[in-house]
Parts: sequence; structure tokens; C-alpha cells
Amino acid sequence: MFMLAKRIIPCLDVTLDEKGATVVKGVHFVNLREAGNPVELAKRYNEEGADELVFLDITASAYGRETMVDVVEKTAEEVFIPLTVGGGIKSLEDINKMLSAGADKVAINTSAVKNPRLISDGAKIFGSQCIVIAIDCRRNFDLNAENAEYIIDVNGKKCWYEVVIYGGRKPVGIDAVAWAKRVEELGAGEILLTSMERDGTKEGFDIPITRKIAEEVSIPVIASGGAGTKEHFYEGFVEGKADACLAASIFHYREVEIEEIKKYLAERGIPVRIA
Repeated sequence: MFMLAKRIIPCLDVTLDEKGATVVKGVHFVNLREAGNPVELAKRYNEEGADELVFLDITASAYGRETMVDVVEKTAEEVFIPLTVGGGIKSLEDINKMLSAGADKVAINTSAVKNPRLISDGAKIFGSQCIVIAIDCRRNFDLNAENAEYIIDVNGKKCWYEVVIYGGRKPVGIDAVAWAKRVEELGAGEILLTSMERDGTKEGFDIPITRKIAEEVSIPVIASGGAGTKEHFYEGFVEGKADACLAASIFHYREVEIEEIKKYLAERGIPVRIA
């Protein structure tokens, strides 16, 4: 049986200020430190065999929007792999602007929660393949909460995963598994799932929620948050049933090379694209 290649995706969290665009990385979405120039890093990952790239404008300020378009245009000229851009995308106009600048897909998080119609309208106009819904979530151990629909066992403790928006700052009382199913129904083509518990920790992907969502939806799921070793990618694919694994700091600071991960995976029977 033919199996689609599993994807390795570096993520560039980009901030914008008067000095320009800078890639940063933190832990649990805070304590950011600089990691380099986004265009140069993107070019490097393209050459090193990344399957795709994700750009997230984590400041997404009104001031920076045009700058981000400029960064996307410059990056699209340098890389020849699919590019997903997210951060501050609130309208069909924003989607069109990013796709016109050279992005292949857009990632929508907060605005999708606040206005689910953006998902269906975006899918109809631009195609489902362009619409990636980013779901940030964290564990909630209040099993009596009104919206606790899918109870998951995590190391012997039961919890549900609550969707958070605004860069992890605001919980919204929505079950992440239920939301994943709904965004698929609305026309999303892919889910970018980040567990806040694991973000930047290098302790491995959050397998319980990744696996649950992968089992409940038929669209691809990208595991994000916690990659620290090549073994974590194997776990993400095998135990988490993810279609792609995304990481940031381990690539930015050359702790693990993309080629090394792919070789490790291929030796263990995971289908990957090797240049």
C-alpha cells in the first residue's frame, strides 16, 4: 500500500519592529530569544531538505502587516517548498494578500475561533488546501466543565484539552477535539496543533491530544510543540499518528539536522522525502 511521505516542517516565529523582521523562539509562548533573519533561515531550510515551512507573525501588529508581506515575498523568491503563513489573518482580504505575496497556505487561529465562517468562505474561494487551522490548546483537569467533551488519559490523569487564542493568553472554553472536527466540516484542509504544555520544552510532542485528533479527523494533522530529539519525531508519527511534525528551536540552533532526522526515520520504516 502506498503511503504518503511524512513531512518535517521548520517553524519560524517572526516578530516585527522598527529594525525589521526577526525569528524568535520561547518556552510556553514566552521568554523569547532571537534566532536569526527569517529569509536567511528559510533559505537554509530549503537547502537542508525541509518539506515545508511555516511562518508565524507572532506580533501581528497593524504596523507590521506590510512588513510581513515584504518578508513573505522575499522568502517565496528564495524557497521552492510549500510556505504557510499565519498570524493576524482576520479576513478574506488578508488571506488573498498572503497568497498573492507567495504563500501557498495560510494558518488561521484566533480569527477562526471568533469567526468560523472565515474558514468556510476561505475554503470556497481559495480552496481547502490553502486553509490551515492552527489550534493552540492546553490541558484542563476540570472534568465537570461545560464544554469538556473528549476526556483523555494523560499519564494516568484524566483531562480535556481547551482551545486558547491570542498567542495562548486566552482560554475560550472550547474542546480542542470537538473544534478540530468542526473546522474539518467547515472546509479546513489541515490542522496545525500546538500543545502549550510542550511548547519549547524539548520534552517531546503531546502524544495523547495529537493521536486523538488524528484519529477523529481525516485531514492532515501537524504536530507542534516539544520536539527536542529525532526520537520525538518518530513518536509523533507512530504514536501520535501525525502527518507532519513541526519544530523550531532545535533547527534554528542546529541541535538536530533535518537530514539526520529523515535518515533516522527512513531506517525505521517511516516514509520520508530524501533529496
